[in-house]
Amino acid sequence: MRIHKLVLFTSLLLSGALLGTGRAQTAQTPPNAAQAPAGASVSTTATLPSTDRKLVIELEVPATVDEVWQAFTTSEGLTSWLAPKATVDLKAGGDWIVSFPGRNSTGGGTIVSFVPEKELVLAALAPDQFPDVRAQRTRAVFTFEAHGDVTVVRLTQTGWKTGTEWDRAYEYLIAGNAQLMSALHRRFAEGPIDWEKIAAADSSKKEQK
Repeated sequence: MRIHKLVLFTSLLLSGALLGTGRAQTAQTPPNAAQAPAGASVSTTATLPSTDRKLVIELEVPATVDEVWQAFTTSEGLTSWLAPKATVDLKAGGDWIVSFPGRNSTGGGTIVSFVPEKELVLAALAPDQFPDVRAQRTRAVFTFEAHGDVTVVRLTQTGWKTGTEWDRAYEYLIAGNAQLMSALHRRFAEGPIDWEKIAAADSSKKEQK
């Protein structure tokens, strides 16, 4: 069995902290390392590769489980931290989908099952550069554990197969999903993302070139 485990333990004092979603600045470029919050502890372990590979990422979010659940399982919640456009249809078979302006692709997946404020299971889409993995999907299980005003969120991604493309997708998402989880942390540590402000800044940069 091969396991990569990224543990992001994040205190309430930290100011900062992908399932095929990507963030606007990283969607086209494979990440090179897990993006953890400043001061966070990140550890990875691995044994021999096989179809039993498992990717596990865990972090503490400075918010109640109700707040984190709403950020994760509503369209409005997702747009506050992950992407400017999102659709969440909280039911088995429903969409958990995000998209960015100027891109023809989507990220996220299909909801397999959920337990309110406890667990969300997705048939996850890989990024477009991994078409076979994207078509066959992986299984992403998000669990939410309340600790007063802090919530421990864990992502466990399984369903990996063998082959060069699967290996590349796995390595890509070790960092990509860490970025996704860090974005969730920043949502509550720093506030929701102002996508209009980001778009205006991007437009200004293009005009200056």
